[in-house]
Amino acid sequence: MKLRTRRALINFAFFGGALCFILYLNIHQSWSSDAKTFAWTTVRYQTTAAVLPAAHGKCPGLAESSKPALVVSRVSADGDPKWLDPLADLYHACIYNADTLTDEGHLQVPANRGHEAMAYLTFIVDNYEEFPTAGAVFVHGSRWAWHNDAQDYDNAALLAALNVPAALEPMGYHNLRCDWSASTCAPNYGPAQGSLETSLNARLQPWDARAVSDAALSQALTSLFGGDDPAGSGRTLLGRGDKLRAQCCAQFVVSRQRVWQHSREEYVALRQWLLDGSSDRISKEDAQARYVAPADDRIAGRILSYIWHIIFLPQDLSNAPGAVGGVELDRLNELACPRADDCYCRLYGRCNLEGCNDGGCHGQYVLPPDFSLPEDWAATHP
Repeated sequence: MKLRTRRALINFAFFGGALCFILYLNIHQSWSSDAKTFAWTTVRYQTTAAVLPAAHGKCPGLAESSKPALVVSRVSADGDPKWLDPLADLYHACIYNADTLTDEGHLQVPANRGHEAMAYLTFIVDNYEEFPTAGAVFVHGSRWAWHNDAQDYDNAALLAALNVPAALEPMGYHNLRCDWSASTCAPNYGPAQGSLETSLNARLQPWDARAVSDAALSQALTSLFGGDDPAGSGRTLLGRGDKLRAQCCAQFVVSRQRVWQHSREEYVALRQWLLDGSSDRISKEDAQARYVAPADDRIAGRILSYIWHIIFLPQDLSNAPGAVGGVELDRLNELACPRADDCYCRLYGRCNLEGCNDGGCHGQYVLPPDFSLPEDWAATHP
């Protein structure tokens, strides 16, 4: 046998053995009967920061308003926020500037971190006691965006049509998207986030924000919900075959009851997890040892977008039968991704739609190419 052929066979054998080992680990973990209940009920992350951010996000007039709050996380690139003005009869607007921290015209956040998550958490932290009895809607600052679940991608129209009480009635929390495209809701969505395949993909494609976020999710859940003693709080780490389903894209409505199922201190801790991950606040070695939020905002923000439903869905409904202090993954996944036609009818009054399946209804939403709208979209859609 030629030396080249022998080397090829040896390499093939090593590759085949490694592949079989990876498959064994993933399949074995997915068959494990005790790998489905997780201690994702309390945010236990502990910051080492000596000083916490001052409150600059208290929304004026919120305590006296009977309307649901409209919490808007905007950046300068979102343009003029006057598109929100016609919604004043429906919502009490609380607009946060993320990238212009000296703008006195809008509410402030401690840092431009985690995309929309920093504004959302700042609103909850600084307005916890005054959180509206009518609930709150959390949205991005741009009117037109590829992820807005409308035929023309118009968030103004969606918010005008949104039936907040109906959206809150079943669970007290609902994502504003009904279509499953771009989410992790579809059963055939990629490998499980905790799998070796996901970890390998993140290493081979470090430019792929979704792959890296999926790989980082499991450890982030352990850091957030396990704190300094993850073993003492129960299972927090996703198993090799455990897939977390979640809707895209961090716009949602939530009730005061669901927000208040966590203490204000837990939201402070969640925000500090983001802040502590800033490269100018912590050394790389300390960040790796304590697993704070990734310094890359694309990754940190996406991780938070994966777990809003874990924070806000009612814990008593997502518990496994007989489980104490745990969230049952299959039930959580079921609640995170309701059928598209039920969602359109309840949230937006678009009922009796045709051509529907679990994840979409024909003609209601089309995922645009490359996850983006043409540059002139706003100008051509007044």
